[in-house]
Amino acid sequence: MKMKKFLAAALAVTMVAGLSVGCKSNKSDSSDEGTVYYLSFKPEQAEQWEAIGKEYTKKTGVKVKVQTAASGTYEQTLKSEIAKKDAPTIFQVNGPVGYQNWKDYCADLSDSDLYSWLNDKSMAIEGEDGGVFAVPYAVEGYGVIYNQEIMDKYFALDGAKVESMDDINNFNTLKEVVEDMTEKKDQLGIAGVFSSTSFSPGEDWRWQTHLMNLPIYYEYKDAGVTDEDEITFEYNKEFKNIFDLYLNNSVTEPAMLGSKTVADSMAEFALGKSAMVQNGNWAWGDINGVDGNTVKEDKVKYLPIYTGMDGEEKQGLCVGGENYFCINSEASEADQKASLEFLQWLFGTDEGKDKVTNELGFITPFNTFEDDEKPTDPLAQEVIRYMENKDLTSVSWDFQTFPSQTFKDNLGASLLEYASGNKEWKSVVSDCVADWRTEKEATAE
Repeated sequence: MKMKKFLAAALAVTMVAGLSVGCKSNKSDSSDEGTVYYLSFKPEQAEQWEAIGKEYTKKTGVKVKVQTAASGTYEQTLKSEIAKKDAPTIFQVNGPVGYQNWKDYCADLSDSDLYSWLNDKSMAIEGEDGGVFAVPYAVEGYGVIYNQEIMDKYFALDGAKVESMDDINNFNTLKEVVEDMTEKKDQLGIAGVFSSTSFSPGEDWRWQTHLMNLPIYYEYKDAGVTDEDEITFEYNKEFKNIFDLYLNNSVTEPAMLGSKTVADSMAEFALGKSAMVQNGNWAWGDINGVDGNTVKEDKVKYLPIYTGMDGEEKQGLCVGGENYFCINSEASEADQKASLEFLQWLFGTDEGKDKVTNELGFITPFNTFEDDEKPTDPLAQEVIRYMENKDLTSVSWDFQTFPSQTFKDNLGASLLEYASGNKEWKSVVSDCVADWRTEKEATAE
């Protein structure tokens, strides 16, 4: 799928007339109203999903249970829950690779309204023999979040390397500014330019998945492919550029990163201890929810992740989605119907769409959302701003093709060893290349 097509679909605002909520399945209806059990993978939205479930139950009488897996444990939690008698009726896969692990549990949604509402139906995941088994529900973006107030304070200092954020559009300039800010951190009132590079168990996904996406994206782009059985990690030096910049200009010393969580990192940013942090638009809730938050809503902005690639002045944010709904085909007919009706209420009614936009903050790929129903939170608006900038090219989420969670976990462990000074970079690179090949072979069996 081409990124331009993906972005155009995500922002389309045509309204479908005559929306009907319900499953157009050939299966006979059951007198049982059914129940819904949604297993979510975003801890930062646990409270919002639970509140939505309770409200839907109050409105319809249909019981909705929401459980959220702890960070980094979704696959493990799903394996455990799917085997139970009362298994999840709605679960998620993170793309084509994730679908392959769970395709035996995915109901065909090709006759559902949910699928029909997609602006671009090629975004859905189809089975080898036809049918639609996973439907995307959110478009997201990530990059380097920065606090405009702190940056403006830096620009006002004598000897500042640049005059505004508009001057920072490549790695070399970013590095020059960041290192100068580190020297002047006392004047700026910060503990470090970047928040902690979190490496507590299960908390390293920003590096082994999101940051690793950059070199893989460019490697795929050079080869004209969308996946590879083997990689060269050709752009490992560029990865190391930005990773070292994070480590060497951080609130926390590299040796202490093994105990730091994403929540720690976001709290540092929210409290003004750092000026920048890499994360996605879903992070606004974390920032805004920190007790004592000092970051003003109109001062939280995005910068692309620059690594030193040729032509990166035209690079935008990393935009895509790993959020795909599946209905458990092993659930009862009534539960499947109730689950689909819940999702179609959420994305197809005024009441539901209000919650999607203003409580969950999703940028959706559905044509049921009009222009005034876009998210209001500042980071989502920043993602939309970048997506609408025709002078920039967004970086697709190619980490969806990463061979396995094992590959990502191994890379995370390897990066932590490097950060702690216990592993040479060349070994990080060679181990990564070998793990990719091994894990791709394992998933092909």
